[in-house]
Amino acid sequence: MSKFSPAWALGMLAAVTLTAPASFADTPKDTLVIAATIDDIVSLDPAEAFEFSGGDLLRNTYDHLVEFNPLDLAAGYQPGLAESWTVSEDGKTFTFKIRDGIKFQSGNPVTAEDAEFSLRRAVLLEKTPSFILTQFGFTKDNIEDTIKATDASTLVITTDKVYAQSFVLNCLTATIGSIVDKKVAMEHEKDGDFGYEWLKTNTAGSGAYALKSWKANESYVLDVNPDYWRATPAMKRVFVRHIAESASQRLLLEKGDIDVARNLTPEDIAAVAANGDLKVDEDLRGRIVYMSLNQKKAPLNDPKVIEAVKWAVDYTGMTETILRGQYRVHQAFLPLTYLGELKDQPYTLDIAKAKALLAEAGHADDVAVKINVRNEPSYMAMAQAIQGSLTEAGITVELTPMTGKQSLGEYRAREHDIYLGAWGPDYPDPHTNADTFAHNPNNADEAKLTGKLAWRNSWDIPEMTKQTEAAVQEADRDKRAEMYRAIQKEHQMTSPFVVMFQKIEQTGLRKDVENLVTGSAISAVYYWTVTK
Repeated sequence: MSKFSPAWALGMLAAVTLTAPASFADTPKDTLVIAATIDDIVSLDPAEAFEFSGGDLLRNTYDHLVEFNPLDLAAGYQPGLAESWTVSEDGKTFTFKIRDGIKFQSGNPVTAEDAEFSLRRAVLLEKTPSFILTQFGFTKDNIEDTIKATDASTLVITTDKVYAQSFVLNCLTATIGSIVDKKVAMEHEKDGDFGYEWLKTNTAGSGAYALKSWKANESYVLDVNPDYWRATPAMKRVFVRHIAESASQRLLLEKGDIDVARNLTPEDIAAVAANGDLKVDEDLRGRIVYMSLNQKKAPLNDPKVIEAVKWAVDYTGMTETILRGQYRVHQAFLPLTYLGELKDQPYTLDIAKAKALLAEAGHADDVAVKINVRNEPSYMAMAQAIQGSLTEAGITVELTPMTGKQSLGEYRAREHDIYLGAWGPDYPDPHTNADTFAHNPNNADEAKLTGKLAWRNSWDIPEMTKQTEAAVQEADRDKRAEMYRAIQKEHQMTSPFVVMFQKIEQTGLRKDVENLVTGSAISAVYYWTVTK
């Protein structure tokens, strides 16, 4: 069984290994030690990072023009590196005033030029999350006019048309809105890549922490930024270690070798809750768990086969057993708490109906699929349960366990049969999920719209795409909400997505750990708020 050594927790970076110590000691008061599954990290460049664990790391190492107060997330977006902003009368030009006196971890001052560089490079690099910015009309050809620093403290961005102000500002809170130290990035530039190769494994931000080390699929270590402008973090160092096994995470927590266990099964959560030295925090996250059927693969593109799969899932059974307390049944692509949320749950387990639909489609006993799934306990448990009920309906299922990175790679290449995974909002506006689940303006392979789940599953939806585009431009809040509810109702009936659950994050902690904010439905984890 894997364990951290106390020496590792004390910061002996050269020995970031798993050992079996003879004795145990509590972690230092100024050090936060976390066990989690972090094998989904693909890149640390905020222009590319698009995974849960990478978002956690970057939320603590970079700042944004617009931020959240982690201790009052319900208040919504707040001034960040931009102390204020104004919007032109036509609603298209946003002028941001950068705070004076803030420095990057390098010691370089944060200026409007850094903000200009960061947003422009995100457009120019064209990585997966770039659509969050390019949806406002920013292109390689126009960014010199649409994203520009007019002086050291003023950044002006101009959108192609009028959008709800909250939509624009919420998008700037996304990981891709992180402000990068231009000087440091360009010192590491190679062949005009804006420092991309270096930033894949390093950080250059103004956040509460700087990256000390990262070993893919193993660990990362953060050191405090002692001059952080928002607060003086009590945790001077943060260790996050990849521990896939829930039982190992729980044992480490019980022994005091770690402060936080983030991926515990319901059984281990129950044990933690019964331990007087430990506690459990719960947080309704925005993460949606779903399956999706690749529309390139017959007969998965047959509407009756798609519907059969939806009736062959035991939604309630899983939440009452293997997922107990950690997920709630949810069958719409917008998370609860979002504008336009839909609580309808039209599907339940009905094997007879699933069999009948397969028979009507002429596929009563010839559907054989592979389900790609991340090799992590809760997802594997879901996959095995789904395999059982689909098999009962007459569908032959082979499970393909993968690392998070492997699974995402095949998914983004549109090579999967069925993908089982999760999606979390990038910003707290309904368009964040509508744009990926219900928007696909170009279904061609060469379009490479990898940020859109509809495209990943080769789902060509010109009419729903128009509806989604109309909803994001609707100024009336109530009308806009109703438009999203209508889109979701159609999506439930016609899409190749089997939306199943919304995440309730249960975190095991040592009793003395306070103010670990996991982000609720709108953000990622915050380490700089933690005290012990």
